[in-house]
Amino acid sequence: MRNLLIMTCLVLAAQFSWAETVNVYSFRQPFLIEPILEQFTKETGIQTKVVFAKNGLIQRLKREGKLSPADVVLTSNFAKLLEVKEEGLTQSVNSPIITQNIPAQFRDSEQHWIALTQRVRNVYSSKERMGKLDINYEDLANEEYKGRICTRSGKHPYNLGLIASLIVHNGEAATEQWLKDVKSNLARKPQGSDRAQVKAIKEGLCDVSLGNSYYFGKMLQDEEQIHWANAVELNFPNQANRGSHINVSGAVMTKYAPNQKQAQALLEFLSSDQAQALYAELNMEYPVKAGIKPSKLVQSWGEFKADPIPLEDVAAKRKDALRLVDKVQFDL
Repeated sequence: MRNLLIMTCLVLAAQFSWAETVNVYSFRQPFLIEPILEQFTKETGIQTKVVFAKNGLIQRLKREGKLSPADVVLTSNFAKLLEVKEEGLTQSVNSPIITQNIPAQFRDSEQHWIALTQRVRNVYSSKERMGKLDINYEDLANEEYKGRICTRSGKHPYNLGLIASLIVHNGEAATEQWLKDVKSNLARKPQGSDRAQVKAIKEGLCDVSLGNSYYFGKMLQDEEQIHWANAVELNFPNQANRGSHINVSGAVMTKYAPNQKQAQALLEFLSSDQAQALYAELNMEYPVKAGIKPSKLVQSWGEFKADPIPLEDVAAKRKDALRLVDKVQFDL
């Protein structure tokens, strides 16, 4: 009996060691990623092991070096995608499937990262005091918004991305002046999250704020925050010209990925119709793959034109954006 038990354990251990696995470091939250990874395992038979953390994963990769078990990193914003590549912790992935699924605008030209979802940097406005707005980002510098704007820190990745895009479109001098003028129009010192700005509008502290699109959906589904969301209009800026600024989440294959075949299979799955639809439903983000519809709630917000500028062009100006934010002392 004892020998039979030993043999059974050895067989099970061998089977487990032979099982295909991909190891994931994820900045994205479990509620969003776990259902998608479960579907990936169901489709491919490849198991997943995930480390979830809001911060510190890139530093962990650097410490682990060649001994890191990580195969894939999932990021919650574009800044992290850039950082993990700039730190030399990624490798190129040559996949015709990914090339077909993900538009060039949302891929690294050296194939080191891909975007997986997109979200709009919207302008929220008070329903009661402002109503629906036909607005450009540039308009926030106008005198009519004096003392009426709330925003989170200018150094937050979401705002830095927007500022970098303004540098690309309008030049550095014009963007510096824009930052000065917007600062003079603030109702309070930059603080809090995107949702906190909507709360401030509800409470009458300001009339206009910047915020990512998916937070609107999250507030509508939160009993405590639905009143904030119901107090504002969701506006898509720059619809008469270049279109609204887009931020993204994304993924990379790590430089020393021990399971490269399985890692590529995961990246290809995340770009598929099935995974893109799951992203849209679970987190109210916009898919990057053409032809995949957002959730019904997101569709109810209406269609919009997105700024088609390549993300790499925006990335090239992020350091300049940060320098300008410091120069004008935007957060002080």
